[in-house]
Amino acid sequence: MPTFVCLFNWTDQGIKNVRETTKRAEKFKAAIKKAGGTTKGIYWTLGRYDGLFVFEAPDEATATAIMLSGGMLGSVRTETLRAFDAAEMDIILGKMRA
Repeated sequence: MPTFVCLFNWTDQGIKNVRETTKRAEKFKAAIKKAGGTTKGIYWTLGRYDGLFVFEAPDEATATAIMLSGGMLGSVRTETLRAFDAAEMDIILGKMRA
């Protein structure tokens, strides 16, 4: 199953309701599970981003639907990255020419 890393920053609404952030994270985990995926980790961070999620989804379309649904709630802005493990990277490298 493809892995995704989602970086997030709180919106004005999200920071006003920051005390609810762990509850929102649990709802996000439930949405991933309902869509057939798994949550690998949720972290709150210091620095450029307020936090990140690592999750697996059946495919890119499902991951995109999950992220769009979450974004519609208005608490975070996200940047989602497709992540590749070593085995997946070996397959990619094997497809390279010269």
